[in-house]
Amino acid sequence: MITVKGVSKTFRNETALDYKDLEFETGKSYMLLGASGCGKSTLLNMIAGILSPDKGEISIDGRAMSSASQKEKDKFRIEKIGFIFQDFKLINEMTVADNINILRLEGVDTSGMDELLERLGISDKKNKKVKHLSGGQKQRVAIVRALVKSPEIILADEPTGNLNYAIGEQVIKELTQAAAGKTLIAVTHDERLRPYFDCVIDMNDVTGTPYDVAGGKAVD
Repeated sequence: MITVKGVSKTFRNETALDYKDLEFETGKSYMLLGASGCGKSTLLNMIAGILSPDKGEISIDGRAMSSASQKEKDKFRIEKIGFIFQDFKLINEMTVADNINILRLEGVDTSGMDELLERLGISDKKNKKVKHLSGGQKQRVAIVRALVKSPEIILADEPTGNLNYAIGEQVIKELTQAAAGKTLIAVTHDERLRPYFDCVIDMNDVTGTPYDVAGGKAVD
């Protein structure tokens, strides 16, 4: 369970983001929907411990992460969180395998790489340099890198932002299937992807009520 209570973040340009209280249940997939600038990506970065809130608290399974040291946050992120970045953060001159195996420097076991590459349909790209891949293939590599550590939490920042809708839809299908049983929080501005998630949170909505996509009902 991830809880966000009384959280606010102010940036140097004096832009202030005040978040409603939120809860993300273990094992469910969440879509954070909203226009650019409404604080979706900032929330992901605070959950991951990359940014710290100026006020309020973010807790994961009862552990107060906002008040933890940066070293503790980094350790937790490496061990428990898989982060899929909007710009992929892959090294173009390295192969797909090397981009994933670099996680070994952080003590991550990457032995599940081949299975994940096969599952996402890019096993034939394993020894190709990233610079020769398409946008959709790069996104799948980023997903494999996030999942290979078997994280409890998966955070995806605009995982389809650089893709056309058809490819993006396929990537979301693959991501939600691969994340089954884990807590998935994905940021997007594309409302057409709503059906693939258990819950949708409209970050532009001042009430911040999460909705059950299947039943159209507010989630407690």
